[in-house]
Amino acid sequence: ITEELCGHAFSASSISAINKRLDESLKAFAERPLQEPFAYLILDARYEKVREAGIVMSQAVLIAVGIDWDGRRQILAVEMANRESRSAWRDFLVGLKARGLKGVELVVSDDHAGLVAAIGEVIPEAAWQRCYVHFLRNALDHLPRKHGDDCLQELRWLYDRRDLAEAKADLAAWLSKWSARYPRLTTWVEETIEYTLTFFRLPRQHHKHLKSTNMLERLNEEIRRRTYIVRIFPNSQSCLRLVRALAVETNENWMEANRYINMDDLREHKKLTLRQAA
Repeated sequence: ITEELCGHAFSASSISAINKRLDESLKAFAERPLQEPFAYLILDARYEKVREAGIVMSQAVLIAVGIDWDGRRQILAVEMANRESRSAWRDFLVGLKARGLKGVELVVSDDHAGLVAAIGEVIPEAAWQRCYVHFLRNALDHLPRKHGDDCLQELRWLYDRRDLAEAKADLAAWLSKWSARYPRLTTWVEETIEYTLTFFRLPRQHHKHLKSTNMLERLNEEIRRRTYIVRIFPNSQSCLRLVRALAVETNENWMEANRYINMDDLREHKKLTLRQAA
């Protein structure tokens, strides 16, 4: 792997020394205490091919990104799992809580059943936002093979509305317009769309960042670009080492960059909500 990534060969002793130093720093990153609260938590997984006991299999790489009250993104955890089961995600989230994860108000993810169940079990106090991009992709499964683009494009426009009232008004109009032509799709949307609209509880300035997992998808693209060189990892540890090293690099860049979002918007939004409720 080192030769493929760096372009020249290393001796076995050199590689062993490099790995030892790298593993120590990656372990410190993976186990660091999470001292500040993270209002937003974004979760996703990707799959890499790993050789175990002579058999090539796909293993899940679980990733968590948090946004703190300073508005900065941090990669909180990267772990390997055989698959995205409820127990795998539960252990992942329990590990985050053990390191100090607290104050989570919103979790953004896809609707993988095991992940959603684990979120409800470990972080029940948080609201859940189902990634609307994944939702629209899933909608294709409920359309005939030959269909026009207007139907899904109009559904997509719901997520650019200013508030929940506007989105629900457009949803009602959309259902009325398309139910006769695509009854299977419209029934599915009506039954499942609710959790894709959770982000409307947030200040409008945060909508584009928290209505999907796109921010994490971009990180996954960079991981894919690096791991494509290797294609099949000799073991899960070598895969985790590479992905965590990339996570450390990305995390450092994020911490040095400008704030990702302005959390004063959320503070003011909370005050306004309290005044309206009084």
